[in-house]
Parts: sequence; structure tokens; C-alpha cells
Amino acid sequence: MKTLSHRILVMGVSGSGKSHIGRQLALIAGATFIDGDDHHSPANVAKMSSGIPLNDNDRSEWLDTLATLLADYQMQDLSLVIACSGLKKRYRDRLREGDPALHILYLEGRRELLLQRLENRAGHFFKGDTMLASQLADLEPPGDEEAFNASISLSPKKIVDQFSATLALLGSKPSYREK
Repeated sequence: MKTLSHRILVMGVSGSGKSHIGRQLALIAGATFIDGDDHHSPANVAKMSSGIPLNDNDRSEWLDTLATLLADYQMQDLSLVIACSGLKKRYRDRLREGDPALHILYLEGRRELLLQRLENRAGHFFKGDTMLASQLADLEPPGDEEAFNASISLSPKKIVDQFSATLALLGSKPSYREK
């Protein structure tokens, strides 16, 4: 019996644990994991590394790239987990153009916890309170959209287990691939 394929967006502001949880979810789902940050243009990475927040124009090509990846996986009936901030509804709508059946896991947390995580994170271009404040200002949490909300105060395992149960993924064969 063929397992059902899923395309999943793990969204939230920087520091919410998108990449960590996305990798764990991909393992359970037998999906490929893609970190959306790996698909930013060099200009966007340089801008963020300088502490300058991205705007809608900066994110446009990036979202197009991620939507194309979603469409490719959907056409091949393959499972995919993408970690991407997906801050605004229109960004998520753009991603859904790649796969209208996109499942969303929204990682939400208090500003203080997010800032603490960012301050303890090494080796990432996203830094500081100004950048976090910009993302929180841009954030349009899924409201009328179908999404699973999870508090980042829960353990990553608990978040993954709860979301996986909603998709009946726990019975899938583990098979981890990262692009």
C-alpha cells in the first residue's frame, strides 16, 4: 500500500525552531527536508547579515523558488517539508500556488523566548532584536487558514508528535533526505 505524500510548510519567525522541527518531521514523514534559508539570494543574505530586514520585494523571488519546489514535489507525488518564515498570508498563498494542499505547521512563541534563542544561536546570518522586531511586525499568524499551531514552549518531540498525528504520518517509513 502506497503511503500518502504530503507537502508541509513549517513556519514562524526566526528562532522558532523551524529547521530543527522540520528536519525531525521530515524523518518521521519519510520526506525530503529543505531549509528555505538555503534558497535566499546572496543579496538577501548580505542584507540580513548586515542587520537590515527584508521587505516584500526582497522575498518575492525567494517565495517563487520555494513555490516551484513545492510544485515539483507535488507533481511527482513526493513528500516535502520546507522550513520558511511564511510571515504574511500572501506569502503562504504564493507557496500554495505550488501546492494547494500544502499543510502548515505554525510555530508560535513569546518574543522573550525567541530573542533568547536568537542570542544563543551561532553561525546564522539572522541576528538581533531589530530583525526579530521586524519579523514580528510583519507576522500575520494563520487565522482563517487551515494550520496547526504549536507553542515553541513545548519540546520539539511533542510538537512533531502532535502534528504528525494530525497527518497520520507516524506509520510512515522513516527515510531522511536533505536538499
